[in-house]
Amino acid sequence: MTETTPATAARILVVDDEPQIRRFLDISLRAQGWQVALAETGTQALEVLARDGADLVVLDIGLPDMDGHAVLRAIRDWSQVPVVMLSVRSDESGKVAALDAGANDYVTKPFGTQELMARVRALLRQQTQAPDAPPVFDDGHLRVDLARREASLDGAALALSRKEFALLSLLLRNAGRVITQPQLLREIWGPTHTGDAHYVRILVGKLRQKLGDDAAQPRYIATEPGVGLRFIEAERRA
Repeated sequence: MTETTPATAARILVVDDEPQIRRFLDISLRAQGWQVALAETGTQALEVLARDGADLVVLDIGLPDMDGHAVLRAIRDWSQVPVVMLSVRSDESGKVAALDAGANDYVTKPFGTQELMARVRALLRQQTQAPDAPPVFDDGHLRVDLARREASLDGAALALSRKEFALLSLLLRNAGRVITQPQLLREIWGPTHTGDAHYVRILVGKLRQKLGDDAAQPRYIATEPGVGLRFIEAERRA
């Protein structure tokens, strides 16, 4: 998402592998005055979102190349764009899993057009005014592509574990802001681990080592004693 736009001019990304559903949603959303982009696979959706942005994503769970939950997790690594999940499953556990993974709403197929449009309008009204962090961070030494989940240091690829990348992306998305230990634990390990502070110490130690970062004189990751971690903004680096 770049600049905040009026709801009538919002850009909606529709991700569904069924041509008839894509066509139906394209017509319905455009009739509301919104702009529409279409994708039929998870990979294509992530590329379109990283390249062109969106104000809201309508995401089907059943995609041919990757599960919709995996697409949602990849989106949440670098964007807080509102996401409405679509699924033929109506069981409570499926809805809870999607919402816990970061979805903003969940609609079961077949769905009523007016209900879906109302949910989209509600989410667009709730959008924050702040833009998302850019999908690529590059200071000439460290380069992180949040959409592609790739990182390199001085041109050499960094082999980051899933949790190491999750920590780095969370800090990058909130550059300059302190992320508390409970928030880090909740975001990376889940709500049952908010008391396991040693998890953060171990993980940040491994990440700092791979970044060549010194805890005593940090270039990228600063520790706020007793509070949490902060990604150092470029203008504040030595």
